[in-house]
Amino acid sequence: MRHPFLSFLLLVAGATAARAQKAPANAAETAAVQKTITTFFDGMRQGDSTMVRGTLAPGVVLHTISPKNGGQVEIEPANAFLKAVGTPHPDVYDERITFGQVLVDAPLASVWTPYQFYVGTKFSHCGYNSFQLVKLAGNWKIVHIIDTRRKDGCP
Repeated sequence: MRHPFLSFLLLVAGATAARAQKAPANAAETAAVQKTITTFFDGMRQGDSTMVRGTLAPGVVLHTISPKNGGQVEIEPANAFLKAVGTPHPDVYDERITFGQVLVDAPLASVWTPYQFYVGTKFSHCGYNSFQLVKLAGNWKIVHIIDTRRKDGCP
């Protein structure tokens, strides 16, 4: 025997759950996640490795996928990256990003950003960044970055 009222309740409950899963991230959390990433790149532009380090979670992992080495995933040690940022260099390292997609669920965020990288005013390369962040002690920290790098076909 069919129960139309029970079917209706299940339909409403399912639609509500589906809407909840697809709800956009809280605007304040999205802004806080974006601020962490913006601070990361501001620190890079300023050559301030302490500022950059403040955006990173302990044990952060940095990967890149470059046409060099046949597109293999390469690990960049965080300390080597921070040293490169903080070592005085004549030109500004300027990574220009736009926020493509920001997804937040409780203490986890995933961010997709197309970018163009300049050394001073000279174009170097472009690609996409994928950031994974966690909320630690009330602050968003970058736990993983992986990016692609190329010179043409830029976003």
